[in-house]
Amino acid sequence: MHSDKSSPLPPNPDDVLDQLRNLCSPAFLTHDTAAMHIRAMALIGRLKSLYRAANTATRCRKEETAEARQEMDQSHLNLQNLLYEKRHLEREIEKCRQFASIYQDIPLYTLEEYNLLAPEQSRTEEILADEHQLMLNRLTFELAERQRLDLKKKELMQQKEELLKESKAKSTTMDSVKAHIETLMKTATEIQKKVDELVQPIPTQAGEDSRTMSL
Repeated sequence: MHSDKSSPLPPNPDDVLDQLRNLCSPAFLTHDTAAMHIRAMALIGRLKSLYRAANTATRCRKEETAEARQEMDQSHLNLQNLLYEKRHLEREIEKCRQFASIYQDIPLYTLEEYNLLAPEQSRTEEILADEHQLMLNRLTFELAERQRLDLKKKELMQQKEELLKESKAKSTTMDSVKAHIETLMKTATEIQKKVDELVQPIPTQAGEDSRTMSL
């Protein structure tokens, strides 16, 4: 609570006490006792009023002081929290600065290759002027390219597996045909031997002449 500056100042308690003391001085011995009593009671009433006003003002000031102290304590607590958060963020920033990220060892597309291959929206003048954003975009582009190439590699590997399976199947068929041919040739050879054993050889002309002369 704040007092209104336009209101008159309350009387000084010391002045009231001085007036009470003056009533006991010899200068007022000849005055009417009843009038003096009335005046003394009025001064005492004023003094009590000032006492109550002083108590009220004191209580108000204590409340204001308590509120101000509470606000100050809360501000101090907020300040301590901010300082703690600041120290925490500073430690985190230092950790980030000291952290050796793997991207530093990743072979990236050169800046010239990036400017040629990356989408236009990823290499605007604003991005190229921002070193941090440029690095993020280059890493994103590198990841997309590696995913694309990895997918292409998987497709080629699948084609290779299919070709190997097809080649293996053809090789198995060829081996089967070869074994079948060898079996047929072996069978034909055995049949030829049996035929040769059953069929007598036809005599030649010289053999017939020798038999005629012997007769």
